Amino acid sequence: MNGASNSHVLYRSDTLIAVEKPRGIIVHGDGTGAPTLTDAVRDLLLAEGTDASQSAARDLQCLQRLDRDTSGIVLFSLSKQTQGAYDRLIAEHAVEKHYRALVEGRLPKAAQTYTWPIGRDRHDARKMRVSHTGKAATTHARLLEQHASTALLDVLIETGRKHQIRVHLSHAGHPIVGDELYGRPHPKGLMLHAAELSFRDPVTGESIDIYSPLPRRFRAAALHTGASN
Repeated sequence: MNGASNSHVLYRSDTLIAVEKPRGIIVHGDGTGAPTLTDAVRDLLLAEGTDASQSAARDLQCLQRLDRDTSGIVLFSLSKQTQGAYDRLIAEHAVEKHYRALVEGRLPKAAQTYTWPIGRDRHDARKMRVSHTGKAATTHARLLEQHASTALLDVLIETGRKHQIRVHLSHAGHPIVGDELYGRPHPKGLMLHAAELSFRDPVTGESIDIYSPLPRRFRAAALHTGASN
């Protein structure tokens, strides 16, 4: 995706917009001049040409991040007047986030909860690791499909540590397919997708549920190994 289009908009209100981030694009600028999701959303708003959309483009602020190689839902605030309410929503972990992860191996249980603390890897600045001196982290994983040598999981995180899902699943012996940092590379990339966001809008009081369908590359990667059930 070189820009945002209406087909990538998953939810829109006067104060929020949720878009689907493809794998390989960064959310914020990293100093290299590479295209960003934030720029693409701003361009989309500017192209609408209304006073409201111009104001939203000026006030646009990302509310949560995804790693470059993770696809799925990214939520943005559209108004400085309501930005604080949404910042508190995120800070208080009041957004329920579900991911889909295709992992290596066969799961011993249909549901697992991982509570290993996570800290920085002193030997590799790019990585995080399970560490007794790290910060508390809780990840719930539920088996959706078991394939011959991979499994599709629904993953719910209670905390938002950097690389939390990737670190916990790798430490459990089931690295995410395509995870070059914590597992092995795959031609179709990292198989981690932010699939669902649910929360009560602090501005309107409305219950919001946003869903992003599983990318086709997940099916292709799973079927490549052959399904067992």
